[in-house]
Amino acid sequence: MSETFEKYLEQINVVINDKQKEQFNRFYEMLIEKNKVMNLTAITEYDEVILKHFVDSLAINKYFDMQRPLKLIDVGTGAGFPGIPLKIAFEQLDVTLLDSLNKRIKFIEEVAKVNELDKINPIHGRAEDVARNKEYREKFDICVSRAVANLTSLSEYCLPFVKVGGYFISYKAGNSEEEINDSKAAIKMLGGKIERVENFTLADTDITRTFVFIKKERQTSAKYPRKAGLPTKEPLKG
Repeated sequence: MSETFEKYLEQINVVINDKQKEQFNRFYEMLIEKNKVMNLTAITEYDEVILKHFVDSLAINKYFDMQRPLKLIDVGTGAGFPGIPLKIAFEQLDVTLLDSLNKRIKFIEEVAKVNELDKINPIHGRAEDVARNKEYREKFDICVSRAVANLTSLSEYCLPFVKVGGYFISYKAGNSEEEINDSKAAIKMLGGKIERVENFTLADTDITRTFVFIKKERQTSAKYPRKAGLPTKEPLKG
C-alpha cells in the first residue's frame, strides 16, 4: 500500500493497520483481474483506484463518525463502492451490499471471502423489491449510495431502508445544488429531511464530492418505493 494512500487517509481521519492495507491491496488486485472479463470499473490504474474509489468511498468519515457499530446498507453498490472500503477500514460495521446485477454480487462475495470479512451481506435484487422485505425495511442506521441516479429517485430507493433517526447519505458530484434543491419535496414525502450538505475536496487532487445528509424523521409510507422502474421513469414531485 502506497504512502500516498496513507497521506490521503490522514486528511479524512482514517487510520488503517497492516492487515487492512493487505485487504485493500487484495481488493484492488481482484477488481482489476475480474474487470478483464466483466465491466466493473473504467478506472484501473493503481493510484487512480486509490483516489477515486478507496479514498472517495471513505471520505464520508470526515463528516460522519463511522467508527461506531453501525448497521449500514449500500444501495446500487456496483463493484462494492463505497461499501467494501468502508467495511475494510471500519471493521465493526455490519454491512449489506445491494445490487441488481448478480455477477457483481458474486464478485463481492468472493472479495468478502478472500479478505475474511465478517458481518457482510451481499444481496442480489432491486431496491424497489428488497425495500418491501420486512427483514430490510427501516432496519439500517445509515444507507449510503454512490449510484448516479437523480437524488429524487435515489431517495425513493434508499429512505425506505433507513430507521427513523438514521441517515441516507448520498455521494453526489460536486455541482449538485440544483438537483439537491429539486429533491426536497420528494424527500419530505418519503419521511426525510436534508439536514446538511458537505462539499469535500481532497487536497492536491481533482477529487471533489458533495455529501447530502438526509435524516429520516418519520416512517416512510408503505406505498414507497413504487414498483420497479417507476422511481426513475416518474420521479416524485412535491
